[in-house]
Amino acid sequence: MRRITIAAMGAVVALGLAACSGSGAGSTDDSSGAAADPGDLTVGVAMPTQTSERWIADGDAVEKGLKEAGYQVDLQFAGDDIPTQQQQIDQMITKGADLLIIASIDGTALATQLQAAADANIPVIAYDRLIRDSENVDFYVTFDNYKVGVQQATSLLVGLGVLKADGSKGDAAGPFNIELFAGSLDDNNAHFFYQGAMDTLQEHIDAGTLVVKSGQTDIEQVATLRWLQETAQKRMEDLLTSTYSDGSKVQGVLSPYDGLSRGIITALQNAGYGPTIAQGLPIVTGQDAEIASVKLINDDVQFSTIFKDTRKLAEQAVVSAESFLAGEEPEANDTETYENGVKVVPSFLLESDIVYKDNIQSLLIDSGYWTEDQVASGQA
Repeated sequence: MRRITIAAMGAVVALGLAACSGSGAGSTDDSSGAAADPGDLTVGVAMPTQTSERWIADGDAVEKGLKEAGYQVDLQFAGDDIPTQQQQIDQMITKGADLLIIASIDGTALATQLQAAADANIPVIAYDRLIRDSENVDFYVTFDNYKVGVQQATSLLVGLGVLKADGSKGDAAGPFNIELFAGSLDDNNAHFFYQGAMDTLQEHIDAGTLVVKSGQTDIEQVATLRWLQETAQKRMEDLLTSTYSDGSKVQGVLSPYDGLSRGIITALQNAGYGPTIAQGLPIVTGQDAEIASVKLINDDVQFSTIFKDTRKLAEQAVVSAESFLAGEEPEANDTETYENGVKVVPSFLLESDIVYKDNIQSLLIDSGYWTEDQVASGQA
């Protein structure tokens, strides 16, 4: 029996939760010291939203992997609503989760929930988005998010002809008008993406090859709250009206996510650009290899995306969870980078790839991530 402490009516009461609580990481199921059977353990999986096909796929993949390993799973999607996610995690703890895997909406909004998890001896794995300002984050599984930003900027430079696809110097000299977009400021990843991108683009901005005509280069100016497509579309429309009404043209847009990319492209097409890159649509980057955007890349509308194979991310989350639940420490390949404001969180980083039209087949179809029919239709 595990005992946890909760606050109620200003008093601290110790409650035995054998019937409704998990047994904690590395617990045993009897006095002999034998490890608990996976079927007796529950993993709570908190995902941010179902409005993105990416997060649906992540949730399903993590749930499938955990169930195949024999665990019970409580999978919840929060609809991009912070109080809903807080409530869902509270309920997972109350119902006896033995471990939590959390992809947060706001990485600073879960301190209370994480403290409750720590008090109940429940390990917490941050999934893809680092949870900040809490010592009660035990592990982090993600991609190399700084490198993702580098890849996004690199693909923009390739699309403009400043670089060749192999990274060597291209023939184009510019100057090229570009505009910059970032993700949601409450998502720690957005800062890594943008830093990686700007570290890559800055030398070309300094040289005058790239010109941010709006002058908006600070992440606070270019951020997109909650990564919403309609917000990105509106900002692109505003930029075209305020900055390009003199007849000049925008030639490239750094976009950190496919949903934003589609909103940006819609604004550009509505303003008379395109409809394809060959017909004057600017180079627009992306991330997540969402099928709607993969079709746009195949159709010469969006230029690139970043493929983060979330099957591998889900697999790593399951592997890390199994280690915790066996009373062991998960393998980390980075113990320096991800400082969350309180501690450096041990992490396992995965690699990502740039997707262009000419490698959709090798990266996405041959790997089984999408089929030829899905790429042709733009539907999963």
